[in-house]
Formats: sequence, structure tokens, C-alpha cells
Amino acid sequence: LISADMACGLLLQLVLLSTLPHALPLRGCLARMHKSGCQPKSTCTAELVGTFPLVLTVGCNVLSNNPNWGGLSTACSLMVGIYALGGVSGANFNPAVSIALGVAGKMPDGFKQVAVYSAVQIVAGCCAAAAYCLLFGESFHLGPAEGYVWWQAMLCEMMYTFVLCFVVLNCAASKKIGGKNQFYGLAIGFVIVAGAYVSSAVSGKWFSPAVAIAIDILSMHKGFGWCIIYSVCEIAGALAAVLLFKLVRPEESDDSDPPETYSIQSKLVAEMIGTFVLVVTVGMNVLVHSKAAAFSIAASLMVIIYALGDVSGAHFNPAVTLAILCSGREKTNLKEACQYIAAQLFAGIYAAFFYEVVQNGKTFPLGPGKGFDWGGVAVAEIMYTFVLCFVVLCVATVMQNPAPQMTGFIIGMCVTVGGLAIGHISGGSLNPAVS
Repeated sequence: LISADMACGLLLQLVLLSTLPHALPLRGCLARMHKSGCQPKSTCTAELVGTFPLVLTVGCNVLSNNPNWGGLSTACSLMVGIYALGGVSGANFNPAVSIALGVAGKMPDGFKQVAVYSAVQIVAGCCAAAAYCLLFGESFHLGPAEGYVWWQAMLCEMMYTFVLCFVVLNCAASKKIGGKNQFYGLAIGFVIVAGAYVSSAVSGKWFSPAVAIAIDILSMHKGFGWCIIYSVCEIAGALAAVLLFKLVRPEESDDSDPPETYSIQSKLVAEMIGTFVLVVTVGMNVLVHSKAAAFSIAASLMVIIYALGDVSGAHFNPAVTLAILCSGREKTNLKEACQYIAAQLFAGIYAAFFYEVVQNGKTFPLGPGKGFDWGGVAVAEIMYTFVLCFVVLCVATVMQNPAPQMTGFIIGMCVTVGGLAIGHISGGSLNPAVS
């Protein structure tokens, strides 16, 4: 063990020597961090070093049968890799992310860089898959979970690959907040928490062509070909992310500077996207009997707050919009609040149809949990919706935010608080759009 640790330390020193001498600080977006300082050798090494442990973590968690903490483990692997290597290569670690950045015009060397990055990521993924196969003496097959057909699995992959790329574009590559925040790694990494616990029971939760190709190649003796369908749908999710990124932030389509305040059209689209992601995550967690539903839903709220908070304020909840309106702090007005609530309710209904389709027509009713009545439901929902709205008012509407880099995390974790506390009483909706 001591010899293995020493060998690992030596390898780490060699990797650091090949990457960090060229590292640059944040300069606008992850994809531009290496624009004028890092050499192709350094950036490719960084992508290799970041993708390998990510895919290895995925495989080890699957083969260890770790349904409770596997999603968090994978998310943290992505998060720490982004913070460690973002200043070298941009920390893409995923061909879908590289394609999204390329199409959005955020890759300095254009599609040549996209192609090189994607090739390195796929090679790293295959090496990592070989490593976990050797470690466990077995592999696992790529494909839809039992009880689901291909298009249901692909909707999940497309949905959460879209969320991943959308958060990357907004938090790390946008003109307005890219390179000007410290939460980008947290936001991007925790997309995996949001998606893993809902998609694992349907598609396997890969969200990356590099992961899908690696799994399929190393389990070729069990059949091959699903990686093509997975990759196509994941890339489609990435392209959808670029489209909506430019729709929400019109300045990304031209050379104009970002506005101080976005138009009502941008705000309403942002509210619909955020509410849709949140409600889909709620419904899917419930219907697959997720082992970490409250945490997954909290993560979905957190990441989309970080992505769209500077556009619309990231309400995603009629109760929050009403609380902000009634606070009298001039963060919104009656007309805008009514438009927000209409957009949130519309997105929530659409999201419910989406998860119903993915889940073979299954839905779930609202009502008291076993042993409770509607009085208990009222007390539980009022109490924890109060907690959510009170925290929003205290951290997001005051003149001096007490923790501006942590705002999304703080508000998102209110769902963890309420979901775990009253989930068995009322379901812990805390949101009329969800209800």
C-alpha cells in the first residue's frame, strides 16, 4: 500500500508539471481559460486527467451497487475536477459539453478543439472503463432499464444532458457571469445529483458520450450499439442547451454587452425553464422511488438558480414570487409577478406531462401521507413554505447579500430541509407549480 501511494504521488507530480505551469486564472468562461497561455499538450493532459477519474467513479459506484451515495460521489468527482483543472483546459470532461461550447462560440480554436477534446475524453473514458473492469472483474451493459423502452431512456439522457450543458454555458461561459463567480464548479457538479437519482432507474444516468461509449466498448461481449443512440440524444440535449442559452441571453448571439436588466421575454423563458427542470425532477424522483429524492430536488433548484438567477431572479415558485412582491422591496411589480406565476404554472403542467410520458403513464396523487390528515398537511406545507420564502427574502432580496456566492446552495437546501422533514406528511411540495 505504501509503495502504491508513493507511485501515485510520483505520477501526480508528473501530471502537475505537464499542466499547471501553463494554468491561467478565470478569464470569462471555462472554455477561454487557456486562450493564450496553455499549450495543446497541457490542455489535453488536463482533459485526460479529469475525465479518467470521473468515468472510473461512475463505474465503481455502479459495480459497488451504491444507490444512495453513487450520484453524489460522481457529482463530487466532476466538481473537484472542474475546480482543479478549469484554469488549464476549461474542464469539459464530456464531448456533449465541448460540443455545446463549440456551437455557442466559446471554444477559442473552434471545432478543431472540440474534436480533439472529444477524442481525448473518449480515450480517457475507455481507459477508465478498462480499469474498473479489471478492478471488479466484471462490467455492466449500456441500455434502458428494465420496463422502459429506448425513447423513454433517451428522453432522460437528453433532458439532463441539456441541464448539464445549460448550467455550464450560463455559469461558466456567459458574458455576464462567466469567470466572475466561484460557484461554477459546485453548480455544474451538482447537476449530476439532480439527474442521477431520477435517471438511473430509466437510462443509467450517463449524460456523456464519453461515458456511454466507454461502457459499451468494455461490455461489447454483452452486445454493442447503444452508445450510438445515447450519444446522439446527449448531443441533441447539448444543442438544445445552446439554443435556449441564446434565447435567454440575447447578447450571446451578437457582439453586444449583457444588459443590466433583461427583457420580460428573457425573464419569462428563464422562469419556464427553471420551473420545468424543477418539477420534472420532483416527479421523476417520486415515481422511481428515489433513495435521495429531497437532495436531488434541492440540487435541481440550486443549479438552476445559479444558472438563471441573474436573468429573472430565479423564483420558479408562485409562493416565492408572491412573497417577493409582498415584501415591498421593488424586486418585482404586480404585472411582472402575475406573468411570472402564469409562466411557472404553465411550465409545471408541461413538466408533469413530460414525466408521465417517461414513466409509462404513471403519475401520483396529492394528499396526506399514511396516518395524517389534511390538517397535518396544511401545517406542514405552510411551515416549510414559510421557511423557503423567508430564506429567499433574507439572502436574495436584502441590500447586502450575506453570502452572494452561496445563495443558490442556501435556497436549494431549504428543499432538503422540508422534503426530509415533511415528505411523509404532505409530500413536501412547498410550491404551487409542483402541486
